Amino acid sequence: MADRRQRLRALLSADRASQPGPPVGLVCARCVVELSVTGAGATVLANLNRGDGDGRSDGHPSRGLVYATNATSTALEDLQLTVGEGPCLDAFESGGPVLVADLAAEQARWPAFATGATALGAAAVFSFPLQIGVVRLGSLDLYRDAAGPLTRTEVTDALILTDLATEQIIEQIDGHAVADLSWLADAHIEVHQAAGMVQVQLGVTTEHALMRLRGYAFTHDLTMAEVARQVVERSLRFEPEPEPK
Repeated sequence: MADRRQRLRALLSADRASQPGPPVGLVCARCVVELSVTGAGATVLANLNRGDGDGRSDGHPSRGLVYATNATSTALEDLQLTVGEGPCLDAFESGGPVLVADLAAEQARWPAFATGATALGAAAVFSFPLQIGVVRLGSLDLYRDAAGPLTRTEVTDALILTDLATEQIIEQIDGHAVADLSWLADAHIEVHQAAGMVQVQLGVTTEHALMRLRGYAFTHDLTMAEVARQVVERSLRFEPEPEPK
């Protein structure tokens, strides 16, 4: 294990010397090479109601995409945000890896995510929590366009690369509270702003506001980012649901 960690550190150092780009992005790119996956992404999550980052869910986790290696990885992260389920959220909640070698067999577990992810071209998904001790920061998410498990060696390397990604994210978070995602230059941050606006419009909790955003996105076949942009730009306003007669 120590030898593998040393090897991967050396490869990442060589990557940094030869290619420009964010350090977390280099880790994700290295995942694609070393783990024989099609794409990789790193996401930071925080609990909107608690904000202590320990992974316990009294409210819905807020999230921001740090980096994705391709458009499908980005779309898979956005899909999980829209439908509120998937391996990223499960890894964050459980604190352990979520390894799904055949996504088509997980329809009962994630009915909305599995259908949407398969349509995007994902056949297998693997998520690893980004964490330090008991503090969970998010997840490293991988997908393959063909079904099949990670080998034991690949799982070992994925765990090491997850640790290395966590180190890079900690450097970026430095000076910010765990729940403060303002440092992320990510369109998903607009979702949190929109949720706050909907919360005020409806006089409801943040979790309920996110549910209304998610429901609108799903009903109108939009991403959460697209709905949030409309709310922030004030071209979309949510009204309280009418009282039943």
